[in-house]
Amino acid sequence: MSGSRERDSRVARIDAAIRVIPDFPKPGILFRDVTTLLLDHQAFKDSIDIFVERYKDLKIDVVAGIEARGFIFGPPVALAIGAKFVPIRKPRKLPGEVISEEYTLEYGTDCIEMHVGAIQSGERVLIVDDLIATGGTLQAAIKLIGNLENLSNLLQFLS
Repeated sequence: MSGSRERDSRVARIDAAIRVIPDFPKPGILFRDVTTLLLDHQAFKDSIDIFVERYKDLKIDVVAGIEARGFIFGPPVALAIGAKFVPIRKPRKLPGEVISEEYTLEYGTDCIEMHVGAIQSGERVLIVDDLIATGGTLQAAIKLIGNLENLSNLLQFLS
């Protein structure tokens, strides 16, 4: 199978494996539930393979996964490309010293945290998150990592 057609069939398989739930978590929202993708071994493998193909030659040092689904997709990508994995979590979930970044939601504010020293200045960072609604969490992660003076080396992965 040619590379182009193989990619098309993988994307179609991934798309078919993601359950769509109307009006969740509130009316008017069309929620794409990736937990059903995890039940389909081949579709899950295809999704990781596509991510790895996209980033394997970009000299990524760190894959930073945003809670919670960034924890599902980030570690296999990190292992496959030879990078370390750094979790970015909700407040008070990480032991030890952390740095934090607050961000605005539609209905208030939230915060994410990362261990101090988990990412070193100059490391190339790939951020993995499952979706972008308002972009607040991703922007906070970029600022959090940017506080480490890594912003010029930041690569974004939007799944």
